[in-house]
Amino acid sequence: MACHEIAALRLGMMNVIGIDNEAEKQHELEELGPIGLDHGPLKSLTEAATMGELQQYFESSLTLLEEKVSQMSANDKKLPYYRSLLVMTKKVELDLRNQMESVKRLYEDLEEMHDFMHEIYPAN
Repeated sequence: MACHEIAALRLGMMNVIGIDNEAEKQHELEELGPIGLDHGPLKSLTEAATMGELQQYFESSLTLLEEKVSQMSANDKKLPYYRSLLVMTKKVELDLRNQMESVKRLYEDLEEMHDFMHEIYPAN
């Protein structure tokens, strides 16, 4: 099976959140195989350095996956797997979006709390 999008996302997440686990990295690189070395959204996803890049490159990789599935023959024995992969990656896309919104909300809430602290304790 080839869950390239998930493997690439995990590699990018390792960069963004600072996980330095060589065994996990090698596992995901093996999952990707040579496709992970190609240029394109998957390669970019493996090298993501920010949450914004993770989201952008993951969404781009899903576009390519959707195109691949749409071009598959109805008789292709791998079609059910790829359709399931589409469902799973859509769920991950939504989860990633929710995480981004949550972090942005935290960022905005910090400013509100900072302002509130100055209401209580005015700066001299």
